[in-house]
Amino acid sequence: MTADLADVPLELRPAVAAALQAAGVSAGHLAVEIVSAGRIRELNREHRGRDAPTDVLAFPIDELGPTAGPRELGDVAICPEHCTDVTEAAVHGVLHLCGHDHETDEGEMLALQDTVLAGLR
Repeated sequence: MTADLADVPLELRPAVAAALQAAGVSAGHLAVEIVSAGRIRELNREHRGRDAPTDVLAFPIDELGPTAGPRELGDVAICPEHCTDVTEAAVHGVLHLCGHDHETDEGEMLALQDTVLAGLR
């Protein structure tokens, strides 16, 4: 099985694939959507209780546990108006879908993110 990146913008597929590989995830479907500042603010308010726009949000679905069928990793929403690098935001969001959390780890997620980004250059 391979990752289904059909719902990822073409220009972000290499970064998304690299993030999945770095996280050890070889199969599953995910979607990445580029959204407006208004939409990301709405999503942030609805799902995180923060009434402000942000750069990237990740919505994991199947997490990393067993699934009955093909794994649905989740969705990533990116607002280019609020990020300095859309590719970095995509990698960041995908790592969250794969179970990483920079708010609770000791720097591992951000170090992995840096490794992925360095490999893309």
